[in-house]
Amino acid sequence: MEFRRDCLLLGVLLLVNCSFQQSFPRKKIVKEEVKDPAIEELQKQINDIVQDLIIMKEQLALQSVCLKGVKVHGKCFLAQPVKKNYHTAVDNCIALGGVLSTPLSKYQNDQLSDYVHQSIGQNEQIWLGISDMVYEGDWINQAGINILYKNWDTDSKYPKTDRFKNCAILSEATGGKWLDENCHEAKASVCEFNII
Repeated sequence: MEFRRDCLLLGVLLLVNCSFQQSFPRKKIVKEEVKDPAIEELQKQINDIVQDLIIMKEQLALQSVCLKGVKVHGKCFLAQPVKKNYHTAVDNCIALGGVLSTPLSKYQNDQLSDYVHQSIGQNEQIWLGISDMVYEGDWINQAGINILYKNWDTDSKYPKTDRFKNCAILSEATGGKWLDENCHEAKASVCEFNII
């Protein structure tokens, strides 16, 4: 019986204490932050070192990728011979720190076609980093920018519009010409990295 009374008394005291604290909130003591120039300079140096370290890590990773791939005019290409659908190929390249290859000139397209021939195989096809998924016939790169260089395997400026073929491939069998393809097909790919 005494235990129950003590528990009840303790509960009442806790309720009174909580109610008292809510009625009279404590004033927060705000300390003025003193900015010491030496501490600010040290913080700036630490931030600079962290940025340099990040850049060095990126360069090291890129060098190891480029040792496996090929360097072409400010870019590094790395073959991904395992065939995947377009979206998986895009995700794979992003995970490696690059993007699906997107030639910006005839020279880059020819170099990419040669690299595909040597690293993946003769008569192979790879995904390019361009599609017309947003608007049919409006071919854009992965950044959402309209492409300027085109190498379609047609007599016209663009391939025939086909709402089921929204992704582009480079066909080594056609000498590096581009074709539109269903994005769900499985194709090899080449990831592209900008050389710093």
